[in-house]
Amino acid sequence: MNIYLAALMLVLAQPALAWDFSPTPICTLTDAGSHTDVKLTYDGQLYALALPHADGWPSEPVFSIRFAPLGPYISTSNHKVEGNTLTVSDTGFGNVLTGLQINQTAQIILGDMVREIDLTGARAPVDAFRRCEPSVPMS
Repeated sequence: MNIYLAALMLVLAQPALAWDFSPTPICTLTDAGSHTDVKLTYDGQLYALALPHADGWPSEPVFSIRFAPLGPYISTSNHKVEGNTLTVSDTGFGNVLTGLQINQTAQIILGDMVREIDLTGARAPVDAFRRCEPSVPMS
C-alpha cells in the first residue's frame, strides 16, 4: 500500500472533534456531535444556551444539566422552549463552563426526558470561549 494512502486512511479514521469556538461576531461555542446540538453565546453581558433537537422538548417547569462524572448538577426554572429549541440565559455561566470542560458527558434533563451530550473535545474550545471578549460593541 502506498504510504500516502495509508496516512490518509489513518487521518480519516480519526474521530472528528465536533466542538468549535468562534470569537466573532460574538463569542460562540458550538457542538453538533450529539443528537442534541449545543450553541452557547456570550455578548459581553449575557450568556445564552440554545439546545435544538429534532424531536423537540416537553414543556416542564424545571430544566437541569447533570455533568458526569465530576458534576456539577445545575437546575433552573429560567428557561423556555420555542419550537424545537430549549434556551436558557443568564449573566453568569461559570458552573456550566466548568462542567463542560472537566466532564465526559452532560445530561440535559427536562421532566422525565434525559438527553446526553458527548463532551469529548470540549476542553480547549471551552477554554477559548472563557477567554473571549466579544468584538461587537453592546448598544
